[in-house]
Amino acid sequence: MKKFILLLLFPLSIFAQINKAEIDLLFKNKQYQKAENILKFYVKNNPKNLEAIELLGDAYGYQEQWDNAINTYKTLVNVKPNIANYQYKYGGAMGMKALENKFKAISFVGDIKSAFIKAAELDKNHINARWALVELYVQLPGIIGGSITKALKYAQELEKLSKVDGYLAKGYIYEYDDEPELAEKFYKQAIKQGGSLVCFDKLTKFYEKTNKPEQAIKNIESAHQKHQRNALHYQIGKVAAEYNVELQKGEKCLKVYIKNYSAEDGVPKAWANYRLAQIYYHKQNKTEALKHIDLALKELPKIQVFKNKKQKILNL
Repeated sequence: MKKFILLLLFPLSIFAQINKAEIDLLFKNKQYQKAENILKFYVKNNPKNLEAIELLGDAYGYQEQWDNAINTYKTLVNVKPNIANYQYKYGGAMGMKALENKFKAISFVGDIKSAFIKAAELDKNHINARWALVELYVQLPGIIGGSITKALKYAQELEKLSKVDGYLAKGYIYEYDDEPELAEKFYKQAIKQGGSLVCFDKLTKFYEKTNKPEQAIKNIESAHQKHQRNALHYQIGKVAAEYNVELQKGEKCLKVYIKNYSAEDGVPKAWANYRLAQIYYHKQNKTEALKHIDLALKELPKIQVFKNKKQKILNL
């Protein structure tokens, strides 16, 4: 009994250890507030545990509490300035804060850039820090430090670490810099080198942005030949419906998507029915268009774009 009473007199933190697996599971299940509460209590009683502090910063980040995330990561940077990942996360939190308030963004730019550059210098293999620098130099106006030349420098460093990342970065830079032929070239090289769904998706979106829906559809078909994902049937139907091209192919793909649908496909069947309604609207087939827009609304009755489309169909 005395032993039990003595235990109660000591702070719980002396005996408790941070359970990273538990926190990771909470993050995976998007229980960020619960993770935050556990971590705040732990850090309060273990203020020198850097792993717990970093996880707390992550919890804030997942909840888009950027001020709290910045202050938490800053603690890590102050204690261990030569840890690349601390610098990267600190810069990233400041970057997200800057995106929220573009009027105040200028005051963050110097610190954001310094943190990312420091992370890249500390870790010669830090791919994410280099990607962050590519995006930063591309998106910043030249008057406050933007530079295509510097963006390409970090893209070149990425290519040395990972050819796929390097090609994707160059495609992104040239797309932003209005050099479509070069952008297409590097996106295609990324597909040839890696061939992941991400690579195919980058080229598809590029074709959509440059108003080349037929090429977008061909690219999605190539992706499907390699990866055999039902979700790609929806993507073909979506492009066909939005751009009023290859309607027969789009209709067929959307019906296949609905027939083979599973939760893993991601996009709800309601959206596939909405795309079918778009296709039948283009075909002036009011009966089929109404049938599918009603199916979409039955599943997701609050989606405004569905309601707007139904009104247009009724006016045919």
